[in-house]
Amino acid sequence: MTRPYDSINAEQLQRDADEHLLAYGTSYHPEIITSTEGVYVETHTGHRMMDFTSGQMSCLLGHGNPEVVQVIHEHAQHLDHIFSGMISPPVINLAKRLTSVTPQGLDKAFFLSTGGESNEAAIRLAKFYTGKFEIVGLAASWHGMTGASLGAQYHAGRAGYGPLMPGNLVLPSPNAYRSIFTHADGSYDWTAELNYGFDLLDKQSCGSLAAVILEPILSSGGMLVLPPGYLKAMKEHCVKRGMLLIVDEAQTGLGRAGDMFAFTHHPEDEGVVPDVLTLSKTLGNGLPLSAVVTSNSIAQHAKENGFLFYTTHINDPLPAAVGDKVLEIVIRDDLVFRSRQLGVKLQAGLKILQSRYGCIGDVRGRGLMAGVEIVGDRKTKVGAPEVGNALANKMTEMGLWAQLATIASFGGVFRIAPPLTVTEQQLDEALLIMEEALRTTPGTKPLYSLEG
Repeated sequence: MTRPYDSINAEQLQRDADEHLLAYGTSYHPEIITSTEGVYVETHTGHRMMDFTSGQMSCLLGHGNPEVVQVIHEHAQHLDHIFSGMISPPVINLAKRLTSVTPQGLDKAFFLSTGGESNEAAIRLAKFYTGKFEIVGLAASWHGMTGASLGAQYHAGRAGYGPLMPGNLVLPSPNAYRSIFTHADGSYDWTAELNYGFDLLDKQSCGSLAAVILEPILSSGGMLVLPPGYLKAMKEHCVKRGMLLIVDEAQTGLGRAGDMFAFTHHPEDEGVVPDVLTLSKTLGNGLPLSAVVTSNSIAQHAKENGFLFYTTHINDPLPAAVGDKVLEIVIRDDLVFRSRQLGVKLQAGLKILQSRYGCIGDVRGRGLMAGVEIVGDRKTKVGAPEVGNALANKMTEMGLWAQLATIASFGGVFRIAPPLTVTEQQLDEALLIMEEALRTTPGTKPLYSLEG
């Protein structure tokens, strides 16, 4: 089968890119990507790599999933885009299917394009419902590049652009590997950290605390997993102050982290339901699709009082049809359970590598969503960006794309997130490539005898 870009003039395209593309904050991969299929991406030179970031953590079912392709073809031909005041079967079907798998209290949804847009809408909804305007984010958060979502984002993107939205406040991120809050035995004391954070918030607030927005696993922040009980304690703090809790599951949703929704994972958090849930990335399998899901009571207040978030591509049929098919496949093929099972295998494999190479300071994550932090010294936990970059280049050369972000603030953490359809054989192959890259890259600090 002939593919669209089987024959290209790569040098000319690179010149055209330099001349015509506006930079947006990251360096480009040195080769042009010309094809994707399943778990693979291929460059113009024919170099094939397993894509263990699922594109931008989005292609939950892999690239070019045949059922998704068929849905795109049918709806591009017959039901692509309509006036924003109209609704269509795919939108209604997706809302019904999605709210059938969310806990009670997440009852109504609408659909947008990007994760940033869904977080923008969620924050706007929280302000409208509460009548307050202060929004609290975690210090390692990433919620998007639009006004309110960027205002609640502290990982990157704040400096150099003038004033942000007023009323932005920050809590410390729960980082068990690096937190200064510890018990006498050295273990992580996230409760003291969270209480301290809220004590500071109360001192800074002007009395208009509207909502907290957070991710169950802070991916861009370094794959930081919220501790068991953290969400329950956070919800209690919110209720005490009349705040809403917004949970951003752009990357963790629909089974990626081993549960349909990651906020439901810990028994210690049982019964905690966010007031607003946002989804994106995984819902569209690479197409721009996001969702805002909330309670009947918040939805009713919004409807009766004229809440406005009217955009050109709200509730578009084509991406909604894709989202409905993605969710159908996740449920039908029990991919949440598969993610949980393969996640145990992935974590075990990464822990073995950690036991063999001193440059791996920490392994964390859940399901098919893992973080590997590269350090220069395990005791001081000092970063080793040159080692991380060398490892990333070696893995890429050997046919594995596992993202070590080009943005410096990502802190030398590999973010690993293969599709839920990845095979055990492909997982084994990826772990072997990682091992060989660690073995052959200077500075990885082997912890075994080279002769043994």
